[in-house]
Amino acid sequence: MVSSVNTGIFFLLVQLMICSSRNLHATINPTIGAPWPMPQKYTPTGNVYQIEPSSFRFEATGETCDILTSAFARYKQIIFGTTLKFQPDHGADNGNALAIASVKVKSECDKFPSLESDESYDLVVSASGITINANEVWGALRGLETFSQIIVRRSLQYFINGTTVTDFPRFQHRGMLIDTSRHFLSVDVIKEHIEAMAQNKFNVLHWHIVDDPSFPYTSAAFPEMSEKGSYPGAGHIYTASNVLDIIGFARMRGIRVIPEFDTPGHTQSWGKGIPDLLTKCYSKGVFDGSYGPVDPSKNTTYTFLETFFGDVANTFPDQYIHLGGDEVSFGCWQSNPDITTFMSKMSFGTSYSKLEQYYMQSLLNIIGKKLNKGYLIWQEVIDNGAMVQPDTVVEVWKGGYEEELAKVTKLGYKTLLSSCWYLNYISYGDDWRKYYACDPQQFNGTDAQKKLIIGGETCMWGEFVDNTNLIARFWPRAAAVGERLWSDMSVKNTAEAAPRLEEHRCRMVSRGFAAEPVNGPGYCPEEYTKF
Repeated sequence: MVSSVNTGIFFLLVQLMICSSRNLHATINPTIGAPWPMPQKYTPTGNVYQIEPSSFRFEATGETCDILTSAFARYKQIIFGTTLKFQPDHGADNGNALAIASVKVKSECDKFPSLESDESYDLVVSASGITINANEVWGALRGLETFSQIIVRRSLQYFINGTTVTDFPRFQHRGMLIDTSRHFLSVDVIKEHIEAMAQNKFNVLHWHIVDDPSFPYTSAAFPEMSEKGSYPGAGHIYTASNVLDIIGFARMRGIRVIPEFDTPGHTQSWGKGIPDLLTKCYSKGVFDGSYGPVDPSKNTTYTFLETFFGDVANTFPDQYIHLGGDEVSFGCWQSNPDITTFMSKMSFGTSYSKLEQYYMQSLLNIIGKKLNKGYLIWQEVIDNGAMVQPDTVVEVWKGGYEEELAKVTKLGYKTLLSSCWYLNYISYGDDWRKYYACDPQQFNGTDAQKKLIIGGETCMWGEFVDNTNLIARFWPRAAAVGERLWSDMSVKNTAEAAPRLEEHRCRMVSRGFAAEPVNGPGYCPEEYTKF
C-alpha cells in the first residue's frame, strides 16, 4: 500500500512531467506549397506564376479514358474549391498567368490498377506552361495530386512556383487495412478514406471485410452468411452493388481493392450461416456447444471454399486475395474426436501445425490452381511450413520483424511489412515520428532479398474504430507511412518533415478531412468544420 503523502508526491511529479512535455512543444511553422510525400526529385524555382480559375483547364494530349477525364474534374474542384489560404508572400509574381495543364499519357489506359502498374510521372511548371507526362494513367493521377499540392491561394488569387518534378514510388505496394467486421464502416466513410489515400499516394485498400464478430459481405453463392452473420438491424451489410461501388470509386483514384477472408481461424461469424463448417469443441468427451476454427477434416469444407472463393474471385477484379492464416487456436481441434481420427489417418501424430498446414495447402491450391488467383497471407502460413506459389506475397506483422523479413525473403517470396504501422494503437504526442522512422528494408539481407520487399501497409483494426473516428485516427499519422513507402530512402529527417506534415495536415483539413493535429500547438488557416 502507498501512503497518501507518497501518492500526492507521485501525482505532483506526473503533473510536472506533463507540464514540461507541453512546454517542449513549440509551434511548428508550416511550409507553403510543399508536396507530401516528397517526390524523388523536386526542384522549385524562385519564379511564381498566377493561375486564373475561371480560364484554367486540363488538357489530355495523349491517351485518355474515363479515369483521366474524371480526375480532371475532381482536381479542378480540389484545387479551386478548397486550396489553402496563405497570407504570407510567396515570392515575386512575374505577372504570367498559366491557363492550361497538358497531361500526356503514353499507354492506353488499363481497366484496373495492379501490382505492376507504372505510377511514374514528370511535372514541369514554367513560363511555357504546365506539363505532366506519364507512361500510364496511374502516373498521371499521382502527378495531378502533386500539382494540386504546390498551388497556393493568397486571398482570391492562385499561384504556383516554377517547379520541375521527376517522380516514382519507392515501393509498388502501399496499402492501408480497414476492418469492417469489428465495427461496420459505411460506404460513404470508406469512400472518404479512399479519397484521402489517393491524396497521400497510397494505392491498395486491404479490406479486412469479415472476422469473428460479424460477416457483412453478401456472397452471391451463400447469401445466408451475411443474413445470419452480420450485425442485427438494417444497414450492416455490403450488398454486391456496394462492393462494386467501392471498387469503382477506388479504380478512379488508382487504388486496388484487395479483400481479406481470413481462415481457418477468425471465422465464428461464418459458422452462423454455414452449418458444420466450424469444428465442434468438446469438454470431457462431450460437445460443449462452442465452435472453433474451420474443420479441416471434412471434404465438404473444401467444396464450400471452392464455391465461396469462386464468387469472391468473380467480384473483386484484383489478381490477389488476402487469405489470412493467422492466430489459429489449436485447443478446439485437440478436443474433437473426429479431428483426432483424421490426424491419425493422415499420420500427423499430435502435430496440429501439420493439420493447419494441410488446411492452408488445400486452400492455396484452390485459389492458385483452380481459380487462378494470386494470394497474400500472414506470416504464420510460411512459419508453419506451407508450400506456396512463387508469386505469393507474405505480410509480416509480428514483433521481431527484422528477422522475419530476412527469413521470408531468403525463401524468395515477395514481402510486405506492417508490424510497425498498427495505427489503431494510439499514444499521447507526435507518434508519427516512430512510424516515419520504420523502414521495410532495414534488416540484414542481400540486395536481392531487399528487392523482394514490395512495400508495406498501415493497419487500423476495428475494436475501437467506426464511422465516428476512422478518418481522424488514420490521418495524418498515416501520411508518415505514405512518405516512407513513396519517397527515396534518404528522405528520413523528421525535423525537415515536420513543417511539411504540418502544412499537409492543414491541406487535408481544408479539403474536408477531419485530420487530427500531430505536431502539438498550432492552427490551420482554414479550420475543420463538420458541415
